[in-house]
Amino acid sequence: MANSKYEYVKSFELEDEVMFPNLIVVRINGRDFSRFAQVHEFEKPNDEATLNLMNSCSAAVLEEYPDIVFAYGYSDEYSFVFKKTSRFYQRRASKILSLVASFFAAAYVTKWDEFFPQRKLEYAPSFSSKVVSCASPEVLQVYLAWRQQDCHAKNQYETCFWMLVKSGKTISETQEILKGTQKQQKNELLFQKFGINYKTLPELFRQGSCLFKTKVEETVKHDENGNPIKRLRRKAILVHSENIAARSFWNEHPSLCNELGHFTKDIGRIEPDFVRSFEFENKLLPLTWVVVRIDGCHFHRFSDVHEFEKPNDEQALKLMNSCAVAVLEEFEDIQFAYGVSDEYSFVLKKESELYKRQSSQIVSAIASLFTSTYVIKWRDFFPHKELKYPPSFDGRAVCYPTYKILLDYLAWRQVDCHINNQYNTCFWMLVKSGKTKTQSQDYLKGTQTREKNELLSHQFGIQYSSLPLIFRMGSSVFRLKEAAAVENGVVPGKKLKQEGEVVVDHCNIIERCFWEEHPHILSYS
Repeated sequence: MANSKYEYVKSFELEDEVMFPNLIVVRINGRDFSRFAQVHEFEKPNDEATLNLMNSCSAAVLEEYPDIVFAYGYSDEYSFVFKKTSRFYQRRASKILSLVASFFAAAYVTKWDEFFPQRKLEYAPSFSSKVVSCASPEVLQVYLAWRQQDCHAKNQYETCFWMLVKSGKTISETQEILKGTQKQQKNELLFQKFGINYKTLPELFRQGSCLFKTKVEETVKHDENGNPIKRLRRKAILVHSENIAARSFWNEHPSLCNELGHFTKDIGRIEPDFVRSFEFENKLLPLTWVVVRIDGCHFHRFSDVHEFEKPNDEQALKLMNSCAVAVLEEFEDIQFAYGVSDEYSFVLKKESELYKRQSSQIVSAIASLFTSTYVIKWRDFFPHKELKYPPSFDGRAVCYPTYKILLDYLAWRQVDCHINNQYNTCFWMLVKSGKTKTQSQDYLKGTQTREKNELLSHQFGIQYSSLPLIFRMGSSVFRLKEAAAVENGVVPGKKLKQEGEVVVDHCNIIERCFWEEHPHILSYS
């Protein structure tokens, strides 16, 4: 980050490290997946293709992050367990949970056509996530038993529910019939009324799915005679088990014991409240300005692989802006957003009660929606460029107690934009002129703003102040108070925008005049 007088705002960031020896579990859940399932006409009570898509995304997560060694999922949820020695992202809860939700959402969109080749993805899916800090292998065992028990109970209920609805009952009648029924009664209803033996239903539906890494033999190449050369590699495998928390299941897979610990005995009754007590949650302070900042993960590599133009790729920036607009349109509580390069900051209104101010759900929902939108909109901005692999974003939420400190935060980000963009413009012009990256870094070391401007002007004929505003100012996203003609940041020229419409502008937000001209943006009752 660039040095400026506004850097004091970093002191408001709080660390949320999950301390050793706690085991880290990240559980993701689909956001409003009841509606998502309805819009996309998923089969009831279970859509096998949807569950296979979820499993494929989870396998991708395990392949992407070596520290995740076990996963269990059903319906629209998945739990990912990190090895006990993990130091992933310095064990910072917000970063970990947002990154997993983000990557999962990107994988979901990327893989959609593979599982639904004849069905259009109507809108971007998103996921909320939280961290469960398991104090011991015994707590992990109870947690896994709880999630699988929930799978059993929900699937049995849903199977009964939808069979009754399909037989002609209304939803209200069905709910009344099933009210207060026990497991045995539901089994009898299915068998006697529909001829269904619940125990013969597919394991995928009844037991959920678990993935874990084990050593498998793979062909890596062939010798000159065409004979396969094989090596042992760690790979995620998918299994279904009636009891994933049983000692017998755990003991069958030594790698789980080595990386997560042993289960010393089988467990009986499960107390969900006991497990919930280990949820790692940070409730954001009331009546403070909440800023969620997301950052691209390894975007230097991402931009190199996708051959983004240096120092700025205008289409890549406009894609980021389009995703930010989608986030504001989805979440009415977000009043303003500011973005530059591969980062975006979203400001929630001061009195917001979004997700009851639970940091994990807010951060993961924003990061995952932004990411899935990025994948969906890629072709709109890069019609002739293939998306080689899905991006991901990590995030965190920070509370700022006063209006002034919030504006100083936003000023800090724009100052950072100015300094970094000027440096990068000089750096890449030097590289393009024939200097090596090391030579360019040495050349610019210790130079000030005026010296960089002179370098650009004298050596390359570039007036820095004439460069596009989107590069120098970054992008501000907000709702209009009334209809107006504004620069929309996507298509050049002026266009009439309607009241309440989300717009993109490139303006000076360091000076207070912008906020005085748009007092409605950060107003609150």
